[in-house]
Amino acid sequence: MKSIFSQGPIYGYRMVLAAILSLVIMASDLKFQQTDYVRQTLAYVVTPIHWIVNIPNRVMDWGGQMFTSREKLLADNESLKTQVMMLQRKTQQLAIMQAENRRLRELVNASEQVEEEILAAQLIGLDPDPFTHQVIINKGLDDGVYVGQPLLDARGLMGQIVQVDTYTSRALLVADSNHAVPVQVNRNGLRSIAVGTGSLTEMELIYVPDTADIEIGDLLITSGLGNKFPEGYPVAEVAHIKHDPGQAFAEIKVTPLAELNRSKHVLLAFSKPDPKPEEPETPSTTEATAEGASQ
Repeated sequence: MKSIFSQGPIYGYRMVLAAILSLVIMASDLKFQQTDYVRQTLAYVVTPIHWIVNIPNRVMDWGGQMFTSREKLLADNESLKTQVMMLQRKTQQLAIMQAENRRLRELVNASEQVEEEILAAQLIGLDPDPFTHQVIINKGLDDGVYVGQPLLDARGLMGQIVQVDTYTSRALLVADSNHAVPVQVNRNGLRSIAVGTGSLTEMELIYVPDTADIEIGDLLITSGLGNKFPEGYPVAEVAHIKHDPGQAFAEIKVTPLAELNRSKHVLLAFSKPDPKPEEPETPSTTEATAEGASQ
């Protein structure tokens, strides 16, 4: 490529003229304010050209930002899903703990109402036989558990112990068809027997005369007869009464108060032994005592 100065004197003059013109323009720009309007006018013409030239770079930047934003959104979405699942799990655990605390408080309140000595236990198993209602608890011979011992929950009588091992015991629930408990109506003392029907939500009163004074909603408690259950344990509530003129006894359905299909924490009640009657003094003992006193 040839230099502009090698083309002849005319090109040299052009170069000098361009330099002088540049100096004049710069001096005018510093000296006069009118050049600002000229520069602004020229900027209106040049700015669209700058925008057009910068379009490829802006498109590439926009595409990169969109791609990055989408990846970030997906990552944030996965992170939020994980956090939501963890919070839901904690919420479920909190609900379980609250329900457990509520049941324990009810159990403590129930234990305060029982006059006999009590022992807290926990259900650890159920009998798989569908035709019987038995549960297994984590207390046994080492804890003083005995056959026939009453089993309670926070609401009422659950059943009685029927088998005792060293560390565990088996209890028969009141709803079992082979279980019966002597009861009385708390309102008037009317006595009867509540037997299980095989349903966890229903029992039946037997041998209640059709003319007996019993009403729906009456509370049934243990009567203490038979020396199996101490008197006063809540058992059930009268739910349905059917009178048949041709029958001597009324058909009465009752609802167990104990939560037979829900309770996990239970109480074992130890009956207080009956006080032994004082042995009367024999005549020989009386005479020996009198002789000793006279000597």
